[in-house]
Amino acid sequence: MSTREDGAALVERAIEAARRAGATDCDAVFVEGESSTASVRLREVENVVLSRERRLGLRCFVDHRSAAASTADLDGDAVGRFAADVVGMARIVAPDPVSALADASLLARDVPDLGLDDPAGLATSPEERVELARLCEAAALDADPRIVNSDGAGFSARSSRVAYASSRGFAGEYRGTGYTLWAAPVAGADGAMQSGSWFDTRRSLARLEDPGSIGRIAAERALRRLGARPVPTQEATVVFDPQTAASLVGHVASAVCGGALYRRTSFLLDRLGEAVASPLVTLVDDGRLPGGLASRPFDGEGVATRRTVVVEAGVLRSYLLDTYAASRLGLATTGSAARSVGDVPGASPTNFHLQAGTTPPAEILRSVDRGLWVTSLSGFGVNPVTGDYSRGASGLWIERGEVVHPVEEVTIAGNLLDMLRGIEMVGDDLAPRTSVAAPTVRIGRMTIAGR
Repeated sequence: MSTREDGAALVERAIEAARRAGATDCDAVFVEGESSTASVRLREVENVVLSRERRLGLRCFVDHRSAAASTADLDGDAVGRFAADVVGMARIVAPDPVSALADASLLARDVPDLGLDDPAGLATSPEERVELARLCEAAALDADPRIVNSDGAGFSARSSRVAYASSRGFAGEYRGTGYTLWAAPVAGADGAMQSGSWFDTRRSLARLEDPGSIGRIAAERALRRLGARPVPTQEATVVFDPQTAASLVGHVASAVCGGALYRRTSFLLDRLGEAVASPLVTLVDDGRLPGGLASRPFDGEGVATRRTVVVEAGVLRSYLLDTYAASRLGLATTGSAARSVGDVPGASPTNFHLQAGTTPPAEILRSVDRGLWVTSLSGFGVNPVTGDYSRGASGLWIERGEVVHPVEEVTIAGNLLDMLRGIEMVGDDLAPRTSVAAPTVRIGRMTIAGR
């Protein structure tokens, strides 16, 4: 499939084949993608990898029975045989009266240009991609004599084309690209070693952060961990840097998605209209953010994507729902359906951000009399049902607004609702490098378990 029309023609052909085989409703998605990665370690090329994918996914309904599958065999009569197989699978599964396609009135009527595609960046040669990785690692290695080793550096480029069609009268297609550059140096002093890393990801190669800057930041993050030690167990202020604050926001994103709600595995279940966070907290999911890493003109069911305010000034205003979850909950879809090629849709965040505040991060740190500035998290100690939170952490200890020493081998603990409600300051440094992002945040008090 080499042209834009081919993807659209294929999904429509799959729909027609499924209807002929007896499907009462169906939808199809075609994904074509290419990904290449070049990595180096200690200034030498480590690997260069290229992969390509072309798959067709089909979901078929026979009344309220449904099945979904995918195939990479797209030649000749294969699509017709595949459609007949999926319809046959649907006939033998148990009925689900809630399962259905999205209503025709909700399907996207436009496919706006969201700035997702930068084909010029794909023209870079393998040698140029290796050189970007080399420059990035070299900047880290040359930043300080204490940078003694490297876990490598790399550059990746990916492109995709998605075509979708529904038997309810929708067909659409869009393209996207993504570019990532990273470095992971290792610092050493007095027999101790510490690693650090930094990266940037953009839709456009021209907007990617300079390789030298990425390497130097990665080196700085490794160097500032030298001499780290635990602190005594106590309750104190905790400041999350943007990277770790994004993980906190990610727990909220998971809790407001439809599957967690109708399965009753979310600590935010039945809390619409309730104050669940500090008034400083506004969380937005924006599927049409120009250039957003998770932007798309329509969701995995053909429904138009949109900007959804999930938490407004601390109050939970909306969940993120696909058609099935919305039906189960008696609500309306928010255009949040995502799907892998051969699976059924499920709600997922797009560009999910904690809106920036007005306080510079340096001022937030100066405000801390005694506390931990968290720059790295480990472990998975979060209970999505209760919101209980306990994760390994490392970072920098702050006293009277100044960094005293690096910290490692501690655990921070609390409850996500208490943590959200305990946010006292929100930084002005929102700079998304992932689809779930946040600025610096200060939480008044958490338990820090150390020695």
